[in-house]
Amino acid sequence: MQFNGNAEVLTSNDEKVGRIDRVVLDPKSNEMTHLVVQKGFLFVKDKVVPIDCVESATEERVELKEGCEDPDGFPDFEETHYVAVDEDTTSSEKGGSGNLKALVWYYPLPGGAWWRARNFAYHGIPKPPYVRKTEINIPDGTVPLEEGAKVVSREGEHVGDVERVYVDEEEQRVTHLLISKGLISKSRKLIPSMWVDSVREDEVRLSVDEHFVENLP
Repeated sequence: MQFNGNAEVLTSNDEKVGRIDRVVLDPKSNEMTHLVVQKGFLFVKDKVVPIDCVESATEERVELKEGCEDPDGFPDFEETHYVAVDEDTTSSEKGGSGNLKALVWYYPLPGGAWWRARNFAYHGIPKPPYVRKTEINIPDGTVPLEEGAKVVSREGEHVGDVERVYVDEEEQRVTHLLISKGLISKSRKLIPSMWVDSVREDEVRLSVDEHFVENLP
């Protein structure tokens, strides 16, 4: 199976669901666990779809198995929660919410129920009592690899960008990455997954030097 960024995702009845936004990988085992499907005709939010729900995948389209088209059956890719500052501090001290990033402060509306119940005496700019946190619903230890993620050699040289991911259909493991480089005249190389040293959302680092990539057909 091959998964191309922005490829259409359809149900078993050819109903358009959305488009592929990212693939979720386990960098240690090279296992592909989920797809992140952009909101579209059927999904009103970006959804995390298990790879087990994929019937087939080609360069242009991904077909889901029958029974895997209910949007309520899949978690949202991102969920936002408002956490009290005291609760957030306590959670961090206990080691909780370690993977969550504080994005913006949330202020309660003056005169609202929370405001009256607390009856705080604010002077000047009020201290933000809540923080908004975003949680990504993917398995622990996996990475949501972006289309166009930068690929660098062992010595840190940019050798291309991820264009497509190839997966063994039976084992659901990544076998190769198709990378491309150049603006007008693109060169494309097929990188074996055994050459991958580490994976982040926006970067894949290889365990080989640049000349190994250059010598690929």
